[in-house]
Amino acid sequence: MRQMNQPAPGTKDAIALHRFAMLTAGATFFLIFVGGLVTSTGSALAVPDWPLAFGKLIPQWEGGIRFEFGHRVAAATVVTLTLILMAWAWRKEPRSWVRKLTLVAFGLIIVQAILGGITVLFELPLAIAVTHAATAQALFCIMVSIATFTNPGWESTPRASEPAARIPMVRIAGMTTAVVYVQILIGAVMRHLGAALAIPDFPLSFGRIVPPYFDEFIAVNFAHRCGAVAVTIMVAWTVARALGTKAPELRRPALGLAILLVLQITLGALTVWTERAVIPATSHVAIGAAVLATSLVITLRSWRIFGVPDRADASIRTTAGHQVTA
Repeated sequence: MRQMNQPAPGTKDAIALHRFAMLTAGATFFLIFVGGLVTSTGSALAVPDWPLAFGKLIPQWEGGIRFEFGHRVAAATVVTLTLILMAWAWRKEPRSWVRKLTLVAFGLIIVQAILGGITVLFELPLAIAVTHAATAQALFCIMVSIATFTNPGWESTPRASEPAARIPMVRIAGMTTAVVYVQILIGAVMRHLGAALAIPDFPLSFGRIVPPYFDEFIAVNFAHRCGAVAVTIMVAWTVARALGTKAPELRRPALGLAILLVLQITLGALTVWTERAVIPATSHVAIGAAVLATSLVITLRSWRIFGVPDRADASIRTTAGHQVTA
């Protein structure tokens, strides 16, 4: 039974909550962009103390301080928005699991802030810096999920039967999301190791398909390139299957995912060809997050539309598909 102060889907309160969740997700995406800007400009330690900046609340905005302190301002903004979103959801959102998800988001942004502080205080230890990047991407995924779930059209999305296939759509999309996330983590290791230009040419590696020799920098760079191939294959599979289902709710994000992939590969090439120019390098980080979020949206929508069939159901559907084909 719905509580009195909680809105039904489609009401003004529900729409307002969804729009605020969208705003918070957008702010989180901007935070990732600014974080990438800090790394791309080499400004990670431009402010050497935390939580203050040179012992002040607001330092002089000059040089790399603009990027590092701007990142802190953006982070504080996301913390505030997430707190408001959590309070709003706990007051107005009728679904307990969505309310709990906002609580997880707020807890994660606090962890993220602490990791950012540790990164500064201990002068960029690799493990903490990479964990900081990983947490940022996880937070963005949760924000996108909340925005998806609070969409007034989510609960009214019609169920449908998926065309017979050995692997269900939701699992393909889920695997793609996982592969993209791992690729982003490899990219984070590469950036924080300073290995982005360890292989100076593209698409070849020292003029060859496989580098003629390896050290830790070349290895992580080449692993990132191999990961890009894996992501391309998985995204192509996901897009093809999503379009093949004929579900209108999957068509737009699938086309968006294809466009984002092309853009991401282009930015990766430009990052190498321009020797890590700030704009393509930073945009490469941000678009990677967009690829992850779009793949996640396809996963969530596939789950909502088709559900997750158990192995017996999948076997029956595959057999039925073979019989129809025969």
